Amino acid sequence: MFLQLLLKLDYITVSNNCIIKIFPFSITFWNEKVNIRLLQAFSILAEKGNYADAARELCISQPALTKQINLLESMVKVSLFSRGRHGATLTAGGKRLLPEAKKVLRQTQLFMQQAGRVSAGIEGHIDVGFGLSSFYLAPRCIAEFRKEYPGIEMSLTDLPSFLQYELLQKDELQVGFVRVPPPIALDYLPLFTDRLVLIAPATPLLSLSAADWLKKFPLLRLHTERGQGLNMQIDRFLHDNGLFISSTQLADDIQTIVALVIAGAGVAILPYSVVHIAPPERTIIPLTGKSVSWEMGVAWNGVREDVTRDNFIASIRKSIAAENK
Repeated sequence: MFLQLLLKLDYITVSNNCIIKIFPFSITFWNEKVNIRLLQAFSILAEKGNYADAARELCISQPALTKQINLLESMVKVSLFSRGRHGATLTAGGKRLLPEAKKVLRQTQLFMQQAGRVSAGIEGHIDVGFGLSSFYLAPRCIAEFRKEYPGIEMSLTDLPSFLQYELLQKDELQVGFVRVPPPIALDYLPLFTDRLVLIAPATPLLSLSAADWLKKFPLLRLHTERGQGLNMQIDRFLHDNGLFISSTQLADDIQTIVALVIAGAGVAILPYSVVHIAPPERTIIPLTGKSVSWEMGVAWNGVREDVTRDNFIASIRKSIAAENK
C-alpha cells in the first residue's frame, strides 16, 4: 500500500468527552487523499458498533458520519462495515484495516505531541561553542538550563571566537560564548570582563615583576590556529606596554601550557577565567596597563528563529540577574 503523510500542525481538543477538533492531516492511499477525520470516524464507529453512539462521540450528525464512512470506503475500495438491525459490524476487510488505521491515529497523536514540545522549545537540540575565557562559565550555564529543560539535547564544542562567529552566521552553531561585541552582525549579551594574568612557576622569586619573568623564562603560548584571539590580545598587551620576551614555546592546549609552567619550563599569559583549572603549584601575577582586558558574552544569529535557543538565552539572562542581586 502506498502511504504518504501530508502534515499540517494542529492538535485535538476534548470537551465533555466530545472530540471537537480533529487533526487536519491528510494521507494518500493509492494516490487518493484521505483526511485523518475519516480514519477517526472509522475507528470510533468500530469501537461503538453503532452510528448514533459514534456520531455522538464525534459531535457530528449521523448522516455526516455515514458520508464519511462511505467516502472512506470508496477511497480504499473496501467495504468496512456491514449494516443491520444490530448496528455496524466490521467486515473482514474492515477488521484487516482497523489496526492500521489506529496505528496511523496513534502516530499522528504522537507526532502532534512532539510538535507541541518542539514548538514550545522544550524539546530540541542546541549546538554551543565556547572558548578559553568561558571554559568554566559555558558548562555551568548549560547545567542550569538543563535543570529546567531536561528534554533539550546540547553539544558543547571548544572553538576560538573567530570561528564561532562564522558558524553562528551559517546556523551551524546556535549560541557562542565569544568576545563581544562581535565583529559581524550578530545579537549578543555581555556577561563579564576577562583580563590577562601571568602564570609562573611556584618559586621563591615572588618579588619578580612581570617584565622580569618574561626576560628570564620563555613565554608559553598556543599555536595560532588554536589561540588566535588570545595571541592577538597578548601581542597587543606586550606592544602597548613596551614589554619584551626572551623566547617562545608553542603548545596545543591550555592544560599543556599549565603543566609546562608548573614544571618550570616557562611562563604564560592567560585569561584570569582559566586560572581555576590550574593546580595550586603556580604563581599568579596580575597584569596592569593597556590592552589587558576584554568583554566576554554570548552571541547568536537573531535573524534565524529558534525557540529552544531563545529559551537558553533567557536562562542565561536569568542566571546573570540572580548573581547580580
